[in-house]
Amino acid sequence: MRIDVAAHILPTRYFARLQQIPGFYMAKRVKGIPCLYDLDVRFRIMDGFADYRQVLSLASPPIDRLGSPQATPDLARLANDELAGLVGAHPDRFAGAFGGLPLNNPDESLRELERLAAQPAFAGIQIYSNVGGRPLDEPRTLGVIEEAARRRMPIFIHPARNAADLPDYVGEKESRYDLWQIFGWPYETTIAMARLVFTGLFDRHPDAVIITHHMGAMVPHFADRIRGGYDQFGTRGAEHQVEKFPIPLAHPPAWYFSRFYADTALFGAPHGVRCGLAYFPIERVLFGSDTPFDAEGGSRYIRETIAALDESGLSPERRRMVDEGNFRQVLAHRRQASPPR
Repeated sequence: MRIDVAAHILPTRYFARLQQIPGFYMAKRVKGIPCLYDLDVRFRIMDGFADYRQVLSLASPPIDRLGSPQATPDLARLANDELAGLVGAHPDRFAGAFGGLPLNNPDESLRELERLAAQPAFAGIQIYSNVGGRPLDEPRTLGVIEEAARRRMPIFIHPARNAADLPDYVGEKESRYDLWQIFGWPYETTIAMARLVFTGLFDRHPDAVIITHHMGAMVPHFADRIRGGYDQFGTRGAEHQVEKFPIPLAHPPAWYFSRFYADTALFGAPHGVRCGLAYFPIERVLFGSDTPFDAEGGSRYIRETIAALDESGLSPERRRMVDEGNFRQVLAHRRQASPPR
C-alpha cells in the first residue's frame, strides 16, 4: 500500500463557491486541472497505481485569502464537511484528510479545530506558510498551532506566495517568470519552519507532528549552512546592534529542523529525495506526490515519486515505512489526543 499524504482537491460545492470570488488566488491554475474537482477523472488516475490511497488536502488558494475574517469560517466549514464526506464515502480511495482553517480569524480557527478533532475522517489540519503575508509566529496564529499540537493534531504546512506578494527586486511590482512559485515556495516553507523553531514550539511540544511539503524545502540541502550560520548568530548585524532569539532554546537551532516531518513531493528528483532521506529520520518521511499539479493533470508526479523512491536504495522495511507505515504512526499519534479543556 502507498498512502499519498500530498494529494490536493477542490470539493465540488467548495469549488463552486470559489468561482463566485472574482480573480481568486491561483484561479487560472486550478480551473485547468479537472482532477481537482472531478472524481471520475481522479479515480481513473488512481486506478493506474496498484494499492494506492490518498490523504486529501485543499488545493490553493489558502482559505484566509478568500475573504474577510467574517466570511472565511463559513468557507472552511463547507470545505471540511465535503472532505469528511469524501473520506466517509470512499474509504478504499481516501485514507483521511487534512482540514482547512480560516486563519485570518483565529477564534473561529480554534472552534473549527475543535470540530475537526472530533471527526475521525481528519488526519490533521493543513495550514499555509503565512496568513495573508503575516508570519505564523504572530501570537494569535501561534496560539492556534499550539492548540493543534496540544490536541496531537498533525499539521501539514503548504507554501503560499503569489507574484505580487514579494517582488524579486526592489523597484519591481511583481515577481517574474514564475520565480515566486518555483523558487519562492521552498523559501516560504523554510522561513515558516524557522520562525516556528524560534518560538520554542518543539521544546513545549516535543511530540508535535508538523509535516513540511516538498521534503522539508531548502532545509536538507542547507543543513550545514543552518548549523554553521547559527553557530555565529548575532555577528552579522550593524556593529552596535545585537539580535537575540525571542526565547532561550533548549538545543542549538540546527537540532530542531530535523524534528519536522517531510513528504517526498519533489516531482521525482531522485537526488533530492536521497538528500531528504539522508537528513530526516526515516520515521519522519511520508510518501507524498503533490498530485494533480503536473503537466499530465495528476499521474506524472505519482509515477515519478515512486520511481525516485525506487532509486533511493531504501531497504524493503524502510520503504514500507515511507510508503504507508509512517502515516499509520501519525494516525496513531492523532488518536492519543488529550481531551478538550
